[in-house]
Amino acid sequence: MIGEVLANRYEVLSQLAKKAGRRTLLVRDLQTLELVVIKLLSFDSDFEWDSLKLFEREARTLKNLSHTSIPGYIDYFEVETPYVGFALAQIYIPAQTLEQYIKSGRTFTEAEVKQIGTKLLDILIYLHSLSPPVIHRDIKPSNILLADRTGNHVGDVYLIDFGSIQTANFSESGTRTVVGTYGYMPLEQFGDRTLPASDIYSLGATLIYLVTGTHPADLPFRDGRIVFEDLTSLSDQFTQWLKAVTEPTLEKRIDSAAQALLCLEQVKPNVFSPTNSFSEFIRGAWYWDGKNWIPNTQQLVSNGFHNKFNSNAVKLTQPRGSRITLHKGEDNLEILIRPIGFHSSLVFLGLFTTAWNSLTLLWTVGAVSSGVFPINLLFAFLSLPFWGSGLFLIYSCVFSLFGKIRLCLNKERISKIYEILGFKFQRPSASYKKDIHKLTYIPRHFVKDSEGDKTEVFAQLIISTGVRKYKLQDGGAIASPSELEWLASELSDWLNLPITLE
Repeated sequence: MIGEVLANRYEVLSQLAKKAGRRTLLVRDLQTLELVVIKLLSFDSDFEWDSLKLFEREARTLKNLSHTSIPGYIDYFEVETPYVGFALAQIYIPAQTLEQYIKSGRTFTEAEVKQIGTKLLDILIYLHSLSPPVIHRDIKPSNILLADRTGNHVGDVYLIDFGSIQTANFSESGTRTVVGTYGYMPLEQFGDRTLPASDIYSLGATLIYLVTGTHPADLPFRDGRIVFEDLTSLSDQFTQWLKAVTEPTLEKRIDSAAQALLCLEQVKPNVFSPTNSFSEFIRGAWYWDGKNWIPNTQQLVSNGFHNKFNSNAVKLTQPRGSRITLHKGEDNLEILIRPIGFHSSLVFLGLFTTAWNSLTLLWTVGAVSSGVFPINLLFAFLSLPFWGSGLFLIYSCVFSLFGKIRLCLNKERISKIYEILGFKFQRPSASYKKDIHKLTYIPRHFVKDSEGDKTEVFAQLIISTGVRKYKLQDGGAIASPSELEWLASELSDWLNLPITLE
């Protein structure tokens, strides 16, 4: 195949890689005389239709990407000779992959691995902030190029091979194929539940490969977690960061590239160890308490975390599956939060509500129908607070199924309206828009009581107008902090008001 000319334009110089049904070729563009990489999918005996769907999706996605660390799209065309198939042309980067470096004997220092992680997270912030988010699904050392090492700078990092990408709004019926590479894939990816957090796990597993020189699948596992600590001499804080991004349980993993980057920027050699003061470590914007990364919110503003909202570096987009409808115009902004609907936790809440009110009813009826007047009425009166709680539980169940929250802003007023079964009420009452003076975002965090037990506090978004505060909180009608962060960004833009983090 060497010397062949594809599409009357690309002269094949060498074959860079080959696997079933695919070849990666180094070619020369006869029009520009530049070197180009071509990925070729051929209709041979190894051809599968799923491969064609992935190949076409990769071409469509790359055509719309624009990032200095992703080799640019050049062309997509059919090939008739010497093979029948399709070809995808991209800019050629003269560099080796991380896997090639490791196999050649190169080792990486902790500082170099952190630099690589920082550059990869910057790419993921870009991909995951697109609308819809683009999930790579196959981050591993052989898909990362490293070039131009100079002095203390580890070199330029490039993410390649988008053949496994998935957009967050993509769905497919019929037989599903698990895409990714064993050892670098989180558990949810085996179950076809791929999220941006899945790329975070793969990145962490890649960095573990760099610090150990061993494929993650060949390392021991304990409770589903990669055990690598005994093979390295990393700082305690960087070790904990690697554990946090490769946490097997999705809910416990650092789940966004922006948050992972923020935590990584706080990593300093041997800051937190048994011989160091915990109070010194907590001075960072995030700290590791032994089980979780915890935000030190007083430092979030000063260290630049507010740039997530108040700069154009990262454009926040509405998360997939959000029940929120946003209408934004020059003079009006309306946020409609639709009902949660039926969910598994509602079954427990409904049973508990039924039991609570049944017991309260038995108490009241029993008190009224027995005993000596007026003592029986006194005992019945004591049940009133329990009736209040019971009615609130009923309201919570009904509101979860049918209730809406509508936050309305116009030139003059701001109001928060609750709607349920045709009834509407405001809480708090409306205020003048000119009185809005502060937009506050409080991230999810943990508080400790006097006995040292931790309680998680949900994220909140607060619009302050004098003595009134209009609050939105995740954990209920708003399903996740990412939805709240997106709303904070939209409100800040419309109100022309910076976001204060507390």
